[in-house]
Amino acid sequence: MKKNIRGIKRIMTLAGCSLCAISSPFVQAGGLLLYEIGTADTGLASAGYTARAQDAATVFTNPAGMTRLDGDQVTVGLQALYGRSSFEVDPSGTSPRLGMNGGGNAIGWLPGGGVFYSHSISPDLKIGVAATGNFGLAVKYDNDWAGRYRTQEATLMGISLVPAAAYRINENLSIGASMNIMRGIFKTKVGINNLIGSDGQLELSDNVWGLGGNLGLLYEFDPSTRVGLNYNSQIKLDYSAQPKWNGIGRGLNTLLGATGLNNARVDLGVTVPQGVNVGLYHDISPQMAILASVGWQQWSKFGEVDVGVDSNNPISLTTNRDFKDTYHAALGGQYRLNQRLMLMSGIAYDSEFQDSNNIGPAIPTNDTWRFGVGAQIEESKVMNWGINVEYMYAGSLKTNLSGVSPIVGARGNLKGEYKQPAGILFLGLNLNYKL
Repeated sequence: MKKNIRGIKRIMTLAGCSLCAISSPFVQAGGLLLYEIGTADTGLASAGYTARAQDAATVFTNPAGMTRLDGDQVTVGLQALYGRSSFEVDPSGTSPRLGMNGGGNAIGWLPGGGVFYSHSISPDLKIGVAATGNFGLAVKYDNDWAGRYRTQEATLMGISLVPAAAYRINENLSIGASMNIMRGIFKTKVGINNLIGSDGQLELSDNVWGLGGNLGLLYEFDPSTRVGLNYNSQIKLDYSAQPKWNGIGRGLNTLLGATGLNNARVDLGVTVPQGVNVGLYHDISPQMAILASVGWQQWSKFGEVDVGVDSNNPISLTTNRDFKDTYHAALGGQYRLNQRLMLMSGIAYDSEFQDSNNIGPAIPTNDTWRFGVGAQIEESKVMNWGINVEYMYAGSLKTNLSGVSPIVGARGNLKGEYKQPAGILFLGLNLNYKL
């Protein structure tokens, strides 16, 4: 009983620390909905994401997997990512007045990671908590780049606190559930075309809370083979921001006043998509295991994320884009070289969620390939640590956005390509400890 009380106190302490992390201005995310949260899954390119259940990160990836963990366990993941997303302007389709500045590298370096804790109330009943951020995007272009009237800076991310519980029904089947308490952070800056003189700027920002849930199953056919399933519900982030206008010319200010946009609140309903992921873990031999996963995410309900002013539509500051549901597949393996060292690698593919020939500069990503490698080192019976590297390749992305030729308030035509292969490099370090 005392041990359970201590475990619950640890969870409450971790929850408090997690809330501090949620409010930290240094927490950011790259990409949109990532599998990479600083854990060993990065080295597997997410293969077996819901079936691996080898450390406390399963609190987040599939809560049912906690029934495989003995006693109290904690996982700490640290991550650095470097994103490359450089735009090359096509002068044949871009309004001349917009110039030829490609905006520089819009992503660069960003930190990430997570903390995960599992506590055993009994051999069959577990509770846990996770604190991490796997949803979001952060881009920043040069203020005077050719697409400045569509995006100069955009941050959309969610930081999650996830309490969870799991129960082993019998020797084969375990169930789990968790809540995803998400703090959504939104901020965007976009240039405003005054035509004469320097540009103005529109800024929107808001922070909101959203709530979702996860349901997990783990079925162990035998000690060497298991299948995991995790369903995550959608999370609605109802952003509502008062526009902040800076440096707006008299003519445009009159237009905005006539339409009521200069003081109207802007509602940006963003939905973190629901999804399903099914994973497989199978030991081929005492030294080697294969892992695989398939999944689906409902990006068609994502919402309106483009913000800007165009004189052919002076009654709205948002643009609806047709996003698509996505599909996921991954395959990986683990090889125990000796009692102390285990190697891993994996490959994964996620289908496109927007038209690759018409990418909005606020979200310069689409279908991706992932290639991961990593290693876990056993230091003792109670502690191991790991290092992993993954490259997420997004290929070449094209943009061909139409707008009214640059007059007051208009955005013009923007055409070009993220010429260098767009992608993100993840560097992860994890520590797993049995308390």
